[in-house]
Amino acid sequence: MATCNCGSQVESEKEVKLQELLDHYRDYQGALIPVLQETQNIYGYLPADVLEKISQELRIPFSKVYGVCTFYAQFHLKPRGRNIIRMCLGTACHVRGGGKIFKALGDYLGVGDGGTTEDLRFTLEQVACIGACGLAPCVMVNSDTHGRITVGDIPKILAQYE
Repeated sequence: MATCNCGSQVESEKEVKLQELLDHYRDYQGALIPVLQETQNIYGYLPADVLEKISQELRIPFSKVYGVCTFYAQFHLKPRGRNIIRMCLGTACHVRGGGKIFKALGDYLGVGDGGTTEDLRFTLEQVACIGACGLAPCVMVNSDTHGRITVGDIPKILAQYE
C-alpha cells in the first residue's frame, strides 16, 4: 500500500518559496513589510516559526518583526478560513439588524469575531463599513457582497462557499 506524503511535500514547497523570497530581499532596506505580505501569501498566515526565520535571515530583531505583524491589521498570526466573511456593522447595517445577523452568523459557524471554523472553511469578522449602505444589512464573503440579508438567508449564502 502506497503512502501519501502530500502534506510534507506542500510544506517543503512553502519552505522553498520562503527561502527564495528571503534570498531576494536579504540586502534590501525596508523589506520587512513586503516579505511579510509575500510570506502570508505563501502560508495563508504568519506562523511563529516562520517569523523567527524571517527575523534571523533579514537580521531584524524578532520584537520588531512581531511588532509590525501585530500593528497592521492585514497580517494574521493564526490560520484563517478559505472564505472570509465580513459582516458590516456600520450605521445603516446596524440600524437594519446587522448586530443580530452577526450574532446568528457566529452561532451558525460556532465562532466569534475573528474566529475561524475548525475545518478552516470560514473566518468571521465584523467591519465598520463595506460601502454598500443602500443594500443594508450587508455581508461580504470573499469579494461577493450579499445585501438586504436576514438571519434566514445565512444557510443559503454560506452553502455557496462549500
